[in-house]
Amino acid sequence: MADTWLIVGLGNPGPRYEATRHNAGQLVVDELAARRGVGFRAHRANARVAETWLRPGAAKLLLAKPNSFMNVSGGPVSGLARYYGVEPERVVVVHDELDIPFDTIKLKVGGSPGGHNGVRDVAKALGTPDFPRVRVGIGRPPGRQDPADWVLDPFSASERETLGILVGDAADAVELLVADGLVAAQQKYHAPRA
Repeated sequence: MADTWLIVGLGNPGPRYEATRHNAGQLVVDELAARRGVGFRAHRANARVAETWLRPGAAKLLLAKPNSFMNVSGGPVSGLARYYGVEPERVVVVHDELDIPFDTIKLKVGGSPGGHNGVRDVAKALGTPDFPRVRVGIGRPPGRQDPADWVLDPFSASERETLGILVGDAADAVELLVADGLVAAQQKYHAPRA
């Protein structure tokens, strides 16, 4: 399956966490599935998976949401990669990022997890940090709020006004990464907005 990509949205399971900042990655994967009219089904790797295509005749996309909590995402991700025969360079991990301002998207391959325990666990389970990441900016908490509490809070009312655009842009970034590569996606999404 040479042109198959595993697109993983990190988050926490259950209704308590659905609308929280930590589930930004899963919101993006939900958007990618909605665009294609596909639903998720249970997979034995402790995840939900939707199989689809970037577009007819193009790359196959395996959209996935681990059923595990964020900090132990690695097992489901590595299990899916093994099951489908997808190499780490085609495992795109979409996740929230504290160190990027809200309404900002950044892409990279490899490097430090930057304190993100979900990304750290995926790197450990895959045996390499060298996989593409689409980082959805959620910004740092105001004042002295603990970042651990901040990521588990729902998006604020003002954030929800533009959240749909942010999620849509992140989904576009995933599609561009798969279609045209990392550099093309970085050039589009790292440039200052007009």
